[in-house]
Amino acid sequence: MNRVVPGFALSLGITLFYLSLIVLLPLAALVWQATDIGWSRYLAILTGARTFAAFEVTLTTAALATLFNAVYGLALAWVLVRYEFPGRRLLDALVDVPFALPTAVAGIALSALFAKNGWFGGPLAGLGIEVAYTPIGIAVAMAFTSIPFVVRTVQPVLEDFAADVEEAAATLGASDLRIFARVIFPAIFPAFLTGASLGFARSLGEFGAIIFIAGNRPMKTEVVSLLTFIRIEEYDYPAAAAIAATLLGLAFVMLFVVNMIQLWQQRRIGTGD
Repeated sequence: MNRVVPGFALSLGITLFYLSLIVLLPLAALVWQATDIGWSRYLAILTGARTFAAFEVTLTTAALATLFNAVYGLALAWVLVRYEFPGRRLLDALVDVPFALPTAVAGIALSALFAKNGWFGGPLAGLGIEVAYTPIGIAVAMAFTSIPFVVRTVQPVLEDFAADVEEAAATLGASDLRIFARVIFPAIFPAFLTGASLGFARSLGEFGAIIFIAGNRPMKTEVVSLLTFIRIEEYDYPAAAAIAATLLGLAFVMLFVVNMIQLWQQRRIGTGD
């Protein structure tokens, strides 16, 4: 039997080897280190006041950032696909800046912009809104670093969406809002959900962009990734592994739930319900 890719077995073996070396082996070591401390110590670490507060801050701000990106990212993808205007290519290129920009540089820039004497922070402070060194600043940093996930997953689906489907719905008398809600959004929903979930997962583990704008106050603006780093600096490797493994587990659970929702959506569309 002739294969399209010559040396398929060798290529697959090399790929699996490097995947195991770079991804699976570190993850296995992390899980092993976390489970080696025993359930009682593991629960004691997670239920500690500082750890619990860090998880609360991280999950809350990540959820806020994801909610913002879901709305703004969808709107931005829609504008880039459906409209022609001067500077469109430049705006499309700027979407990828958070991927190319070092997160530490992004954190410093955001801190300068949203500080009380910054371009944005000054007017907001006049309104009684503090961003830098508050949970709002953490959410801003998370939103900045994860916005491309929503845009880049929804954009190609919108580009491939058949225009005749919208025209048929309009011919039947559907309004623009109804066409979007009943025709377009169900078609882009799997990609939209994927982008939002990837952005949420990225926000959970964000470190560089957050530490400069968060203030890093224990129990108030300390995130899980920073707490993990602090535990490593204290040579408390079991605690760091337990916290990191829990964060990893949360990300995997979220991705599993998202995949189940996407499967249900695809089956629903397939059966015409």
